[in-house]
Amino acid sequence: MVLAQTAGLSEVQIDILSTVRAFVSKEIIPHAQELERADRYPSEIVESMKQMGLFGLTIPEEYGGLGESLLTYALVVEEIARGWMSVSGVINTHFIVAHMIARHGTPEQKNSYLPRMATGEIRGSFSMSEPDLGSDVAAVKTRARRDGDEYVIDGAKMWLTNGASSNLIALLARTGDDPKPSRRLTTFLVEKPEGFGEVAPGLTIPGKIEKMGYKGVDTTEAVFDGFRIPATQVLGEAPDQGFGFMMDGVEVGRVNVAARACGITIRAFELAIDYAQQRKSFGKPIAEHQAIAFKLADMAAKIEAAHLMMVNAARLKGTGERNDITAGMAKLVASEYCVDVTQESFRIHGGYGYSKEYEIERLMREAPFLLIGEGTSEIQKTIISRGLLRAYRSRA
Repeated sequence: MVLAQTAGLSEVQIDILSTVRAFVSKEIIPHAQELERADRYPSEIVESMKQMGLFGLTIPEEYGGLGESLLTYALVVEEIARGWMSVSGVINTHFIVAHMIARHGTPEQKNSYLPRMATGEIRGSFSMSEPDLGSDVAAVKTRARRDGDEYVIDGAKMWLTNGASSNLIALLARTGDDPKPSRRLTTFLVEKPEGFGEVAPGLTIPGKIEKMGYKGVDTTEAVFDGFRIPATQVLGEAPDQGFGFMMDGVEVGRVNVAARACGITIRAFELAIDYAQQRKSFGKPIAEHQAIAFKLADMAAKIEAAHLMMVNAARLKGTGERNDITAGMAKLVASEYCVDVTQESFRIHGGYGYSKEYEIERLMREAPFLLIGEGTSEIQKTIISRGLLRAYRSRA
C-alpha cells in the first residue's frame, strides 16, 4: 500500500501529478537543504515551474491556463510541499489572487491579468494581515480614500508571502466606516515592480522578515503612504465588497495549507520509515521494535486521515459551494497531524534528528508555520463551531 492515494482522478490529473512528482524528486529534494540554509529564493525551480505551466494550473483555458480543478491544484501543492514547503509558498498566493480575479474580476481585469499570470509573467501576493491585526480581519486599519478617479491608500500590511518577488498584490483596505466593520472593506489590485525599498511612489517593501523556517520565499511588510491607485483597480470595480472576496480567497488558502501539511507529513514519514529500517539497535532494525513499529502505524493513519479531509475540502470548494467548515476542518486536522508526525519522525531519528545534516531538522522548523498560516487552529475551531451551531440549531 502507498499512502495518500486519491481515487477517481482523470488521466490528465494522473499525468500532471506524475510529472510534478518526478520534478520534485529530481529538481527540488536534492537542492532544498542547500537553498534553505542559504535562505535563497529558488529562482531556477520557479523558472522550471513556469515552463511546466504550473502558474496557470487553475486559470481557465480561455486565458491561457490549464483550466484544472482546485483538487488538481491541491494535489500538486501536496507533491511540491513534500519536496520543500517554500516552493509551494511561491505559487500559493499566486493561485489565490488568480482565483479571486477569475471569480470576481471585471472582464477587463480578467483579460489584463489572467493570461500573464498563467505564464508566470505576473505573480501574485495576498495582503490582508497588519502588524497589530492578528486574526480579526474585519478590524483592518489601512485606509483607502476616494479622490476623483483614484484612491489614496495609507497604512501598513504584514506577512506578505512573495512581498518582494511578486508584481501584483491583492490588497484589503478600509474604504469607510460602518457599525459592522466588514461591510466597508475593499480589495484593490496593486501593480508594482519587484524588489525591496520604495518600489513605487508611496509604496515601500522593507527587507525580508527573518523566520525560524519557511526560508527562501520572501516574507515582508508593505507600507503605503499616500499611494495613489486608479479606481478601476478595485477588484470587480465593487467597493465595499472586499471582505467577501478575501474570504473566498482564504478558503482556497486553507485548502492549500492542508495540502502543504499533507506534503510535509508524507515526507516526514518517508524519512522515518527509511531510517527505521536502516538503523539497528539490540541486533535488529529499530523498525522491528514494537515501540517504533507502532509509531509508524500511527503516523500512517494520520497521513491517510489528513489527506482524505484535504481532498474532500478541495472537491467541495471546487463545486463553488460554501466550504468554510470543511476547509477549516481540513486545515485544522492536517496542520495538527503534520506537527505530530514530524515530531515522531524526529524522535525516531534520535540524536541525528537534531543535526542540520538530516532533512528532518528542516521539517521540524517548517511544520509549526502551518498551525498559524491562514488562521490559527483556534480560529479554525471558532469557524467550525459557529458553522455547526448554524447547521444544528436547537429547536427547543
